[in-house]
Amino acid sequence: MDALRVTALRERLAGTGWLETVGGFAGSLRRSVERRGAGDLLLVGTEAYEPWHLAAHLDDEAAWSAVPRLAPTLLRHRPPAGAPAHLAYGLGRLAAAGRGATVLVVAPSAAGVPLLERVQDARRQGATVLALDGAAPGEPGDLGGLAHERLGVGTTAEEPFDLAQHLVSAAAGEPPTRRSALGRLAELAGRLTAGPAISRW
Repeated sequence: MDALRVTALRERLAGTGWLETVGGFAGSLRRSVERRGAGDLLLVGTEAYEPWHLAAHLDDEAAWSAVPRLAPTLLRHRPPAGAPAHLAYGLGRLAAAGRGATVLVVAPSAAGVPLLERVQDARRQGATVLALDGAAPGEPGDLGGLAHERLGVGTTAEEPFDLAQHLVSAAAGEPPTRRSALGRLAELAGRLTAGPAISRW
């Protein structure tokens, strides 16, 4: 995301409440992985969408913020044979997600029933479920009734889903603060326009 787009974004989002909403969701994510007894952060997308970029950004934030539990384990619907170890986790990993684990579901559109069932099982076993999704409330596959907290992404920006992932990951790496939303966005803009860190993704 380049500096001009971030500046335009800052102007467009001022006063909309969107930054506060994203910040609240990101704060919940950070608290979930930092709480006593916290387990892995499991990041899972849909069959058609794997959240590679969010995985990479969270990995970077884990290093920058010294919150190692922000580094996610990416779960894939069909990991190919011979994939590197960190890219070979399938949905079966959700079966072991018990109390202390955080499951972050990323779905640009409605999640499929098989995924919902597995996430529901993880929740029953005590995992905290967070959802970043673009499904309309009440739509089949809507995660709203399943997630402990949900960030529904609408049409706030030209690329709202990609934008939301950038902002959530950057805000999750920030310690709690009383700065203004515009002040936070200015700092996030600096991070988003900086060169990427070396990443395992």
